Amino acid sequence: MPVGDGKYVTDSPKQGYVYACTNYAHNLATDNGGAMVRGPWFTANNTAYNANEKLHVQGSVLWQADFTNTLSGGTRTIVTNDLPTHPTGIFPIVASDPAYHYDRNPNTITGQTLTFNLSSQPIYGTTPTCIGGTVGIMLTGVELFSAFDAGGHDAGAWEVQDSCNGHPQSQGLYHYHTLSNCIKDTSVHTVIGYALDGFPITGPKVGANNILTSSDLDECHGITSQITLDGKTVTSYHYVMTEDFPYSVSCYRGTPIQPPGMPSTPPRHP
Repeated sequence: MPVGDGKYVTDSPKQGYVYACTNYAHNLATDNGGAMVRGPWFTANNTAYNANEKLHVQGSVLWQADFTNTLSGGTRTIVTNDLPTHPTGIFPIVASDPAYHYDRNPNTITGQTLTFNLSSQPIYGTTPTCIGGTVGIMLTGVELFSAFDAGGHDAGAWEVQDSCNGHPQSQGLYHYHTLSNCIKDTSVHTVIGYALDGFPITGPKVGANNILTSSDLDECHGITSQITLDGKTVTSYHYVMTEDFPYSVSCYRGTPIQPPGMPSTPPRHP
């Protein structure tokens, strides 16, 4: 996979890049957080990495997830404690874990109280808007962050997550940057989450040996196609999570809400 370090723009969206809001871009350029050691899964010239060779944080910890997704009028209300429906690794990363040599994430997974009041009928805008650190909420109950770690590095390439591709930031909020291995139905027709503007998020699988990549999508990392939404087959714009950078929502087609509980900032690993 190509490494996406520093691939963000601030003036207008661009396919394969993150369209970062000015304050978010400033944080990416000046913060020293995130993983600080390049792992052996990088290629010799450091421009690509092998996701199959990347280490995962060890452990299998079960959590009491609390998640609801309800519709009322034009609002979709998602309430979650941000604890996943799948196991996680052991955090803080322990010194005996091989991952510790490359990412010493010191944070502990902590339950949150998060309510997302999203539009259930988002309006597609011809002029996309920029993103911050948090871009959506997944149906596993877990927040979705942008493609970057706190220092502007490609989080999918640099940071060592657990086997479900998640890890906590400094407030204990467990999150993904990339498509979780623990989401089993990754069909392009299946909704697996929602962006902050209310548009659905799906997986990239069209069929056997037919997987969408960033080059198949628009500048916000989305397409318009048939999906199954709330039990009905509809034609809708939706974002697609891919295996390649920028992985998910890279700008908004609708009007986003402010993410609950904290400012829209990148994950921080001291």
